[in-house]
Amino acid sequence: MEEQQQLGINDFFKNSIFKLNAFAKVSYLDVCIGMLIAILIGLFIYYVYKKTFRGVVYSHSYNITFVLMTMMTTLIIMTISSNVVLSLGMVGALSIVRFRTAIKDPIDIVFMFWSITAGIATGAGMYPIAIVGSLVMGATVYLLSKKTTKDSAYLLVIHYTEEANDGVKYHINKLHGVLKSKTVRKERIEVTVEIKLKNDNTVFVNEISALAGVNDVVLVSYNGDYAP
Repeated sequence: MEEQQQLGINDFFKNSIFKLNAFAKVSYLDVCIGMLIAILIGLFIYYVYKKTFRGVVYSHSYNITFVLMTMMTTLIIMTISSNVVLSLGMVGALSIVRFRTAIKDPIDIVFMFWSITAGIATGAGMYPIAIVGSLVMGATVYLLSKKTTKDSAYLLVIHYTEEANDGVKYHINKLHGVLKSKTVRKERIEVTVEIKLKNDNTVFVNEISALAGVNDVVLVSYNGDYAP
């Protein structure tokens, strides 16, 4: 009797699992709509990243990953939402995946999570959340990037001798520069100064290089990371 009751309980749980839409079908129309929205959102993220990029070297291949990541996340969510049993196996399989790509700029991580979040919302069929949320995110990133570009930071590297010491100091004070490093090698001096430019006027570079005793002047974009 106890064995029959145990078998009955086991059959009950098995039947309950398979009746909970464990193998629900996803229509081709839903798949097409979801993938189309994922592509559009991914392209929107691609466009926003390209327009707001303020790093040193722009990577086109890295930007493409945002589109593909949005699409892949959408497919994964569609798959696991249609099959309870497969969702458990998918979670176990994804737990062993490790991303080891070095992310230098923290804003790149934001774009990566944006792609994943948009893919999750799209795959779950929450299209208004995915679309409206992406529009709000894009507008926020664009406005903030525009605000920071009005006062861009640069590193000014100057190699000179003692003869140009006074002239270099005058120009640094005029530019309201912040000294980052200074290296003295016998008669040669190297200084690295952080300056802010509100426009692309770089006439001062020619003025400094024209000073007697100045060997060379280098102006590079500065995103906040500096290793002396």
